[in-house]
Order: sequence, then C-alpha cells, then structure tokens
Amino acid sequence: MAAEKPVMIVGIDDSEHSFYALDWALEHFFVPHAPNFPFKLFVVYAKPSATSTAGFAGAGAAEVLPFLEADLRRLAAGVVDKAKQLCISKSVNDVTLEVIEGDARNVLCEAVEKHHASVLVLGSHGYGAIKRAVLGSVSDYCAHHAHCSVMIVKKPKTKH
Repeated sequence: MAAEKPVMIVGIDDSEHSFYALDWALEHFFVPHAPNFPFKLFVVYAKPSATSTAGFAGAGAAEVLPFLEADLRRLAAGVVDKAKQLCISKSVNDVTLEVIEGDARNVLCEAVEKHHASVLVLGSHGYGAIKRAVLGSVSDYCAHHAHCSVMIVKKPKTKH
C-alpha cells in the first residue's frame, strides 16, 4: 500500500496576495511534478460571519444581516471558483476546496490540525508594522500557532 502523501494547505482570501501565494505554490510544488504531486492539496477560505463583519447590534441589525450573509456567501463562492480555475489551469485537478466560517487565524490553524498538514502556505499583504498591529496579521498568528511549517509567500514589489 502506498504511503499517504503529506498535506499542503493554502489559505486564501479575496486578495491578489493570496492568489499569488496559491499560484506560487502550484508552480513550485505541483507543476514540476505532474502528475505525481508530492502533496495532497487543500485550499481553505475563511468566510467571515455576518455578525463579525457588521460589527454592530441594535435596531436594524436583524434586517441587514441576511443581506450581508448573502453577500458573504457570493464572495466565498467567487473566491473558491477563482482558486479552482487557477488550479485547473495548472492541471492540478486533485484539490479539495473548503469554505469554513470564522476568523481566518483560527480557521487555518484548525484546518492544519484536522488534515494533519505538513505545510501551510499563506500570502503576505505586506502591511507595515503599524497597520499589522492594528489589523492583526493572519500569517504572523499562524507562524506562531500552527502545528506545521508555515510558508509566507511575498509578492515581489514592482519597480516604478
């Protein structure tokens, strides 16, 4: 019986940085080894909850939440479809795409545990120290809390 392949998880969102990271991982770990890929690939999108996105409560909140939830579902479907098309364009058809509701930091670390991942690949938004401190960094959190190797892929800056 063949041994199970190690698992690679690529965390995505709707940013060009996360799609650059997915493309980079495909080009470096999958395309050169086709069709005998060295990893089982999972692409994970953390869908924010409507209540966490709205950030408010009170009069009117209950009426807005269903619309916000529908928009978040549409966004998730679009992000996952774009990821699937990118994988297919690189002839990587054996990919599992998951949409999991929650904070990206927790969702990705839990996906690592669930799938016993060997490596987690994330894009870097390239925020400076202040913006990263205010917004929080998913890649920084995962680098410290995920129980696997974490690869942070930075998109090269374009020269003007």
